[in-house]
Amino acid sequence: MRFKYSRVLAPAVMLFLLVGTGSGQNTTRITLDQAIDLALAHNHSLQATRTLILQNQAQEITANLRPNPTLGVDTQFIPFFSPQDFSGENLDQTQQFDIGIGYLFERGHKRQRRLQAARDQTTVTRAQVADAERTLAFNVGQQFVSVLLAESTLQFALEDLKGFQQTVDISETQLKAGYIGEGDYLKIKLQLLQFQTDVSSARLARVQALVGLREFLGYNAVPADYDVVGELEFQPLKGNLDDLQARALRERPDLRAAELGITAAQSQILLAKANAKVDVNGTYDFTHVSGENTASIFANFQLPIFNRNQGEIARTGYALTQAQEQRQSASDTVLSDVANAYEAVRSNEEVVQLYTSGYLKQAQDSRDISEYAYKRGAASLLDFLDAERSYRSVQLAYRQALASYMTALEQLKEAEGTRNLP
Repeated sequence: MRFKYSRVLAPAVMLFLLVGTGSGQNTTRITLDQAIDLALAHNHSLQATRTLILQNQAQEITANLRPNPTLGVDTQFIPFFSPQDFSGENLDQTQQFDIGIGYLFERGHKRQRRLQAARDQTTVTRAQVADAERTLAFNVGQQFVSVLLAESTLQFALEDLKGFQQTVDISETQLKAGYIGEGDYLKIKLQLLQFQTDVSSARLARVQALVGLREFLGYNAVPADYDVVGELEFQPLKGNLDDLQARALRERPDLRAAELGITAAQSQILLAKANAKVDVNGTYDFTHVSGENTASIFANFQLPIFNRNQGEIARTGYALTQAQEQRQSASDTVLSDVANAYEAVRSNEEVVQLYTSGYLKQAQDSRDISEYAYKRGAASLLDFLDAERSYRSVQLAYRQALASYMTALEQLKEAEGTRNLP
């Protein structure tokens, strides 16, 4: 399907969902659907691609133009070298004047064939532009998920830093009370550096992800301090592979462009055959000579002995075969894209379910138990730090798994050619 956009949508989105931040300022926040609409309306690369439609429409005008008539004028026997002969009688009786108009009569419906071929090419271009919109929507969706991942990672890093900072404070109190040695305290204090580094890295990743998304949207489409609305979440896919492939064969614009390419190739064949027809040049002349006014009609045309446009007719025939093969290749590509994207969704779904089936809770429980035991002297420092590292690793891996699953869904949407998955 073609992703539609509105010329008035962008200003509306700019005013939509202005929410207050902690500092009291307003930040523009956009959803995924709004981000795609903004990109379709403002992405400069897509805007450049859309001009191809206008260029093709201009070529339709050119193809539909008729030949210009020709005007011919001449005068003969002017007495330049005998000035004494310039007189009215000489002008009327001796000099000759001719004026004529000619026109090229196109045969074989050449103009109609040119126009139809140009229109068919415009139709192909429209489908190709729709395919560019499909690709852009996927790029926006993929980058949007990257922003969600970066924000989720930053939020987790901040919460983890806050929690570990409390552990450091408690350890400092224990050190002063003599419950732990200075060595253990320093190990815990040095571990805090990793949490602080994680926060800095997560902040940088978030900024870079937002900048990357803004590039797709168009820098002027959103303010520099914009943000996104959404969360990393698992949305189960209910469709089966056969249904998804059937929908893709109906919806994919690149396949539609390949199918329309066959029609365009057939139009080129008809145009080549029309160009093989011989055109006729007709001329009507008015002549004044020796006091008499006469008229003449001339016609001339080529004799189609050698050049009958055989080469172009043969070439367009092969071009039709090429278009048919490209259509079949596009169909195979569509089926392969959907199958690969579908399997990617299922594979990432299994990974997400592994985490939600128990590993997340087990990592949380292990960290909490180790922390509780360490604070009461029932577990070693190494056991506690190891449990903390495992918890962080599982949490970050779970967020990455969710992002991979959502990205796989975006890839499946692109493969199917529609944003509406079952």
